Amino acid sequence: MPYLKQGVLAAAMMLAAMTTSLHQAHAEPCEAETFEEAAYVVCTLGEGKSDLRLFWKGPDGEPYRSFSSLAETVRSEGKTLALAVNAGMYRADFSPMGLYVENAMELKPANTAAARGSAGQVPNFYKKPNGVFFLGEAGAGILPTDEFLTRAPKVRFATQSGPMLVIAGKLNPIFIVGSTDRTRRSGVGVCASGAVRFAISEDSVNFHDFARLFRDQLKCRDALFLDGGRGVGLFYPPLGRNDRSWHGGYGPIFGLVE
Repeated sequence: MPYLKQGVLAAAMMLAAMTTSLHQAHAEPCEAETFEEAAYVVCTLGEGKSDLRLFWKGPDGEPYRSFSSLAETVRSEGKTLALAVNAGMYRADFSPMGLYVENAMELKPANTAAARGSAGQVPNFYKKPNGVFFLGEAGAGILPTDEFLTRAPKVRFATQSGPMLVIAGKLNPIFIVGSTDRTRRSGVGVCASGAVRFAISEDSVNFHDFARLFRDQLKCRDALFLDGGRGVGLFYPPLGRNDRSWHGGYGPIFGLVE
């Protein structure tokens, strides 16, 4: 009987190991999370384990605008779009507001313009500091725009957005505790062990609370705001998500390809 029990235990351990290996062979899932009673979907991509890219225009030279359009193009290349998120703010023609690098080619230069007015009147992109998310030889990173331009790292993909949410482990000091400026928001962080984490709020939240989600719960040393309100979007078929932008479409898009 002891041998039987040992055999059952060994089989169970083997099954657990196989399940873990099977899970790790695929992209990390997006999961529902709660932070201080607000609902979010958080998607985690382990460092070096995911083919994360940036997309803007399709083979016809026109912006993809929808996750479905991007998914169809990826499918035509024999691959699958496993996850997609809006990748920053864009103009009326769906072009990026600032720096945009795709496959090591700079398609839009950095935007270093400043907007005047009170904090509440300045568009989110121009709230200081804004920043750049990038993927390069050393993995993923997020830097304030001025620092990114000074360092000039070699990157394969980059997108500029703003404001920065978390900077070297500290909240952006422009955020106000208890602010009534609440809406749905999306952002990206580079977190413990180099993981990239996207967060999409299902409830309306202010910047201060959204930034603390990244710093305190998701353990991200750096995080960048992507978009808010009607521009927030997520594509993740296992959760039945294929969101649309109520601005008529998306500009730049993060896409996880498998």
